[in-house]
Amino acid sequence: MRIGPLTRLSAAVLCLGLVIASWAASTAPAAFPGQNGKIAFTSHRDGQPEVYVMNADGSAQKRLTNATANEGPAFSSDGTKIAFESQRDGNREIYVMNADGSGQTRLTNNPAIDRTPAFSPDGTKVAFESFRDFDSEIYVM
Repeated sequence: MRIGPLTRLSAAVLCLGLVIASWAASTAPAAFPGQNGKIAFTSHRDGQPEVYVMNADGSAQKRLTNATANEGPAFSSDGTKIAFESQRDGNREIYVMNADGSGQTRLTNNPAIDRTPAFSPDGTKVAFESFRDFDSEIYVM
């Protein structure tokens, strides 16, 4: 059986599509596979980026923030806290809140941009990216 060039091209495009799809699925930073089964994400559905949570099946979507530029939500390992970045005070800073949106607290206060927070596996530290020395560096608090 002879395979023509169009069949080869179709197979190559299909394989490339599968690789891209699997890469995209593996880079979902907002998903939380842990104890509470919730997913935190950013949506612009209300005109500005806000942090939402929902069940893994897409139900029970709830808006948790109401300020400008809330992005990069990350659950703590036990699912009780969410770290996120916000520009609500005029500069991108790192905040933390309870998983229900209560207790929003600013963690950083620096004129440089602080962003992309992530909890340590034990939930005792938050790592984040900052441009304090005019280049991107990782800080831990």
